[in-house]
Amino acid sequence: MGSPGLKFQHVTRGGTYHRVADPYWPEPLDARPALASGGRWNPPGSFPVVYLNRSVPLARLFVAHKLRGLPYGPEDLDPDSGPVLVSVELPSGSYVDVVTDAGCASVGLPSSYPIDSSGDVVPHEACQPIGQEAWNQGEPGIACRSATHGASRSDEEMAWFQRGRRLHADKVERFVDWFFG
Repeated sequence: MGSPGLKFQHVTRGGTYHRVADPYWPEPLDARPALASGGRWNPPGSFPVVYLNRSVPLARLFVAHKLRGLPYGPEDLDPDSGPVLVSVELPSGSYVDVVTDAGCASVGLPSSYPIDSSGDVVPHEACQPIGQEAWNQGEPGIACRSATHGASRSDEEMAWFQRGRRLHADKVERFVDWFFG
């Protein structure tokens, strides 16, 4: 779906974004775990990415998404070991557009992204070459529609590429304070 030499569309984004993090992570804004294991926009072992949610309601959906199919839900999590919410101020700038129909088309994704023509979620393997090309072209990150179960077409995420600079936490909230608040 993505190919070398892509000509990206861009959207301006910035402001407050949120990362759902394990409360025991020593550095919740560290991109090395995604570098090692990969994610939607980066293949394992490729480049460092910090995945962020645009809103607190989307962060809540993300937690519920991660717990789908398990015999417990958010209300069953220990208040002290449930995921924290780390808020950051993302620098305003021009990011790769996988939010608009035109942006999706420019990278070879369907206008229905994150859903494909068969009604399934577009797999990571279809997005990773696009992310790799964006990294190779020096882009700062990818603004995209969320593939989180239950997200609406207007819910956005950010794959922020950590290029020698780091994000800093503006606020860290305990699970019981942000999730149920």
